[in-house]
Amino acid sequence: MSMRLFRRASCTGLFLALAMSAGCQRAPDVAATAREAATGPVPINAFFEEVFERELSRHPVMQSRLGYRTERLGEWDDVSDEAHAARVARTRDDLARLERDYDYASLDPAEQLSHDLFMFNGKRLIADSDFRRHAYVVDQFNGQLTDLITVLQNNHPIDTREDAEDYISRIAGLEGVLLDYVKQLKDRASFGVVPPAFSFPAIITDATRIASGAPIDDASSENTVYADFRDKLATLPLGSADREALLQDASAALNGPFRRGFDALINEVKRQQGLADSNHGVWALPDGDAYYRNRILHHTALSLSPDDIHQIGLDEVDRLHYEMRGTIGEVGFDGDLREFFEFIRDDPNNYHEDSDAGREQFLENARAQITEIYSVVDDYFNALPEADLVVRRVEPWRENSTSIAFYNRPSADGSKPGIYYAILADMSSVQKYVFTAITYHESVPGHHFQIALAQELDGLPRFRRQSGYGAFTEGWALYAEQLAREMGFYQNPYDNFGRLQNELWRAVRLVLDTGIHAKKWSREEAITYFRENTPLSEGDIVTEVERFFVNPGQALGYKLGMIKILELRELARQELGERFDIRDFHDAVIGAGSLPLPLLERRVKDWQRQAVDSH
Repeated sequence: MSMRLFRRASCTGLFLALAMSAGCQRAPDVAATAREAATGPVPINAFFEEVFERELSRHPVMQSRLGYRTERLGEWDDVSDEAHAARVARTRDDLARLERDYDYASLDPAEQLSHDLFMFNGKRLIADSDFRRHAYVVDQFNGQLTDLITVLQNNHPIDTREDAEDYISRIAGLEGVLLDYVKQLKDRASFGVVPPAFSFPAIITDATRIASGAPIDDASSENTVYADFRDKLATLPLGSADREALLQDASAALNGPFRRGFDALINEVKRQQGLADSNHGVWALPDGDAYYRNRILHHTALSLSPDDIHQIGLDEVDRLHYEMRGTIGEVGFDGDLREFFEFIRDDPNNYHEDSDAGREQFLENARAQITEIYSVVDDYFNALPEADLVVRRVEPWRENSTSIAFYNRPSADGSKPGIYYAILADMSSVQKYVFTAITYHESVPGHHFQIALAQELDGLPRFRRQSGYGAFTEGWALYAEQLAREMGFYQNPYDNFGRLQNELWRAVRLVLDTGIHAKKWSREEAITYFRENTPLSEGDIVTEVERFFVNPGQALGYKLGMIKILELRELARQELGERFDIRDFHDAVIGAGSLPLPLLERRVKDWQRQAVDSH
């Protein structure tokens, strides 16, 4: 094994040890305070940039995801509880400094919005820290393990020998991350927080799959990390001896610290599996009701009670059922809505062939759909993102631990495209008409337009270009599904039924998330409600319900965000009349990056007032 591997791995361990003992406090913070005392505060945008740079320097994973090449390419984030506590302390200091040094009334409107966003982010982080021990360290849905491997595969390029050595250092350094997870798992269990029983088999399967394959064991298939490293290494102009030495170093890292870390995690998860004797919402956790209220506020930024949200969901389910009945009349189906649900689930014409050819056909259809909608976007948007967009199948090794489709943002420097991923393992669960709407949701004019454009906005502090607020981001994407209808798509009534089904799906989430976490619904009760009120496949229903259990509040943002955007659009249309321009409205919504819903409402109403005053 190369000496550099030992050096980089030990440096990572030293960083973790220093972070845990000293909270990662650095001298530049003291220097900044002394400098301000002598010269006065820096301009507010310089303050935002200073804080962003400071936090980015502590997060090598984010550096990689943004496409930055730094001296910390071979390291992982410090995920320990101690590091998180230190971040909360820094945030308190930052908020105090913001209030002390900057007079709000003297800021221009753009600076005031940045001020309010920075304050919102900081207060949310502090409020969430009270419930850090309530969150599950690992579960079957949120990708705490698979995301680590995705960083290596998607965000760690190998263009030089040093890049390759950094990759090996990261393989070895995963042991420290996983041991922190083990420590937190034990702490959470002692506090009374153990994941639901159904989540354990999937966690164990994912961890075992990641830590298997040659050269770790005698399996006929290669380990996914080793295969990625080997393929990237093949592009370097290295001699055979150097290449073989690096491959041996990677093999040693996989068989040593990498495997030790996963073995420790798997053993602890198996131990806790014996402690999990039920499936329950967070109401059963210590102070679970307060935790759920925190999650609602975190994900929506709205002061709504669980009962309020539950009723909104029930009302939306009724409305969408009514619209669906009109659609099934268009296709001449002789039966009621529930019978049509059963028909649509079972009709083989609604599915691609379960083969490699069927998977490729799906990808080709999605690409063609994106090309088609790009031909009319200029009529609906003034600004378009420059970043490329590609469509890919989710890699088989992580198909069990993610949603059926999702979007990965492009790198900040534009070197990596935005990616629309879809799970295509079992094509019998990939309903054609549903994925028509999902493609608009994840790509154009949905997530790709909103997220990629935000990264490219000139003049915004970087923390705003990289921020995300679930109800805004997912609300926009669900709005985009409906917008595509207004843009002339979904001409096939089955495709439009799929759009309505997707919206119904999100309305049902309001009912089930609150039902599970506030009304103490069981897993079986939630599955039954989902089955009786939607045409989703049984597999998708189970996946969705189990997702709600481990991610409280997250599913609320889609429908609540869409409702807010449509409400603001209708108010603007009524106020502006013939002067209303959908392109300008979309500028107001997504032209300042992601925003919490209350700040989005303020921005759109400011635009509306300016539009009125200009005529």
